[in-house]
Amino acid sequence: MNTDQLVRTFIEYFEERGHRRITGSTLLPPPGDPVLFTTSGMHPLTPYLEGRPHPLGRRLVNVQRCLRTTDLDEVGDRTHLTVFEMLGTWSLGDYEGPQSLDWGYGLLTDGFGIDPGLLHVTVFGGDHQVGPDTASLELWQDRGVPVELTVEDNWWSNGPTGPCGPDSEIFLCSGDTPPESTPTRDDRWVEVWNHVMMRHRRLDDGSLVPLPQRNLDTGLGLERLSSLLQGRSSVFECDVFDPWRRLVPTLWQLDEPSLRLVCDHLRSAIVVLGDDVRPSNTGRGYVLRRLVRRVLTVLRRDDPLRGLGDLPDELVRHTLDHFRQDMGSDVVRQVLLDEERRFDRLLERGRQVLSRPRFRGLLGEDDLRYLHDTHGLPRDLVLNLRSQ
Repeated sequence: MNTDQLVRTFIEYFEERGHRRITGSTLLPPPGDPVLFTTSGMHPLTPYLEGRPHPLGRRLVNVQRCLRTTDLDEVGDRTHLTVFEMLGTWSLGDYEGPQSLDWGYGLLTDGFGIDPGLLHVTVFGGDHQVGPDTASLELWQDRGVPVELTVEDNWWSNGPTGPCGPDSEIFLCSGDTPPESTPTRDDRWVEVWNHVMMRHRRLDDGSLVPLPQRNLDTGLGLERLSSLLQGRSSVFECDVFDPWRRLVPTLWQLDEPSLRLVCDHLRSAIVVLGDDVRPSNTGRGYVLRRLVRRVLTVLRRDDPLRGLGDLPDELVRHTLDHFRQDMGSDVVRQVLLDEERRFDRLLERGRQVLSRPRFRGLLGEDDLRYLHDTHGLPRDLVLNLRSQ
C-alpha cells in the first residue's frame, strides 16, 4: 500500500463513521499560538477543543503537515523527520476513548491488514492526581492486545499549562527479529498512533480542572506507518522518498546518515518555503536558514564545490506537489541559491575570524558562544572549519 492509498483508506474509514474531512492547514500555526510551526494536527483546532462549536460538527478527520524543531538532532535515525504528515481524528465532546481505540484497532487490522500479533499498546497507569485509564485497558484486554502501563509516557500535554489528558499509544513491531520486551524497553516497537483523551486543563499551580468538554485527539504518523506497511527499514525508504533516494546519490556520494540528513533537510526547507517563509536570523526564518546551512555544511565537508545549483527540479516539484503547495519551483530554487551565496560569505568571514590568534588553540564553550553571538558563526560551522 503506497502513501496515497494509505491516506485514502484512512480518510474514507472515518468518513464512513460520521467524520467530516477538514482541510489540513499550513505549517504556520494560528495567530496567538506561541509555537513557531504547527507540530500536530490539534494546533489549528485548539479553539474547538476548548469548547467552541466547529462548523462541520463534532467528528473530524484530516491530514496535517507538521514540523518539529525538537527532532532536528534526531533526524537520521529510522523514525524521525523534520517535516512530516500526521493523519488525525477528533471527537469534540462526542464519543469516548474506547470507541476511538476500537476504531483504530479495526482500521489497522482490517483496513491495513496488520497482523494483530504485531501490535502492542501502552496505557496510562495513574498518578497522584488522576487514576488509571481502566476503560482503555479493558478495551485492549478484550481485543487480546498486550498492554504496558506507564505514567509519564502516557500523559499528553501541550506544554506546562493548558489542555492535557491520558493517552494510549499503539506500537507496531519492526525489525527482522521479534521484540523481547515492552515498548518502553525495546525500540523494535515503533509508535504509530496516539489516542489522547483530552479531558483536563493544567493550571499554573499544577492543579487540574475539567475542560468544558471531553475530547478525543488522535495522531498517526503517515511516513512512519507507510515505511512499516511497505516493509522498509526506515522512514527514509518509504515511497515518498523514492525520488530522493534515486536522484541524490547520483549527485553527491554520501554515507547513509548524511544522505538522510540532506534529503530530510532539503525536503523540509522546500516545504517551509512553500508555506511562504523566507530565511532570516530570527523565528521561523532562522529555522529555515539552519536547515539549509546544515545541508551545505554536510555537502561541503568532503567537497567544497558541491552546491544546491545541482538540485534536480524534479525533487522540488515532487515535494511541492506532495504537500499540495502552489509555490513555483523556480521561486524555491532561487531562494535556496540566494541562501547558499549568503552561506559562502559566512564561510569566508568565518575563516578570517578563526585565523585570529585568539582562536588558533582549543576552543571552549565560551569561545563557541562568543563566535555565535558576536560573529553569527554556528557551532557546527566553526567545528567544520576547524577540521579542514
